Amino acid sequence: MQFKVSLSKLVKELHMEVRYSPCPVEDVMVTNADVNRPGLLLAGYKEYFDPTRIQVLGKTETSYLEAMAQPDHQARLEELFSTHPVAVVLARGLVPSEAMLELARRYEVPFLTSAENTSALTSAVTSILGVDLAPRITRHGVLVEVYGEGILILGESGVGKSETAIELVKRGHRFIADDAVELRRVSNRTIVGSAPENIRHFIELRGVGIINVARVFGIGAVKPSERVDMIVELEPWDKAKNYSRIGLESETMELLSVPIPYSVIPVRPGRNLAVILEIAAMNNRQKKMGYNAAEELLEKLGMTND
Repeated sequence: MQFKVSLSKLVKELHMEVRYSPCPVEDVMVTNADVNRPGLLLAGYKEYFDPTRIQVLGKTETSYLEAMAQPDHQARLEELFSTHPVAVVLARGLVPSEAMLELARRYEVPFLTSAENTSALTSAVTSILGVDLAPRITRHGVLVEVYGEGILILGESGVGKSETAIELVKRGHRFIADDAVELRRVSNRTIVGSAPENIRHFIELRGVGIINVARVFGIGAVKPSERVDMIVELEPWDKAKNYSRIGLESETMELLSVPIPYSVIPVRPGRNLAVILEIAAMNNRQKKMGYNAAEELLEKLGMTND
C-alpha cells in the first residue's frame, strides 16, 4: 500500500509560502519521502532524476544559474520544471525570478518559498515525510513509556494489558495507545508507535468502561507517539513452561523487519506487573548501555567461558 501526504501539511508545519499551485495544495499528494536538490539536473545530467521527490533550490543552485548566460539559464530551469516534479521549493528567503514563476505556471508545478536555511528545510521535510510515509502495521496491544523506554505490551484479550498500563500511568509514566497500536518503520532501526486519531487517549477497562486518560490523569500522562524499545508479552502462567530466570540470552521479535528486544512475562495473582515492567525498562536501558547483570553474576560465580 502506498501512503500519501498532502502538500498542505508541509506548507502549514514549515510555514512555507505558496507562490503558485495549479490546484489547492490540499489536493497535491506527496508519495516519496526523499527530498532532492537538483544541482546535477541543472548541470545537464538527467539520469536517475526522480520527479516524485520534492525539489529544493538553495543559494548554491540559484548562484549557479545566475552565472549562466540568459538563454542557458532559462533552458536549465525549463529542464527542471518540464519534468513535472511534485513541488519545487525555493529556500533561504530568496525571491523567485519571474522566469521561475512563469515556468511553474506553464508546467503546472506547485512552487513554494521558505525562509528556512536550505539544509534545515531539507531535514525538516525529510523528517515529516519519513514518519507520515513510513511502512506501517497495526497490532493489538498497549504502548506505554516507562522511564523513557517505549514498551509495547502484547497478550491475549483479558490478560491485563490495559490494567497494567493504568497502574503505570498512576506511577508517573505515560500512555500512548490502547487496543490498536499503529507501528511505523521510520528508519531501518527504528519503529515508532502511536494511536489512531479517533481513539487517541482512550483506554478500555473491563468492568469500568472507556476512560480518557488525558482527562482523568492530566495531559502530562499521555504522549502522541513513542519509539518502541522493547516488547513484552503477557501470558497466563503455565506450570509446564520453563520461563527465563537469568536473562542471559536476549530474544527479539521482528516488527516490519526491525528486531526489537522481546520478553515473555507470565501472569498470575500476586505479581505486580507494573513494577516488573518498570524493572524491565531499566534493565533494557542498562543493556543498551553495555551492562548485563546476568553476565556479571556468572562472571562472579566463575561460570563464564573466558
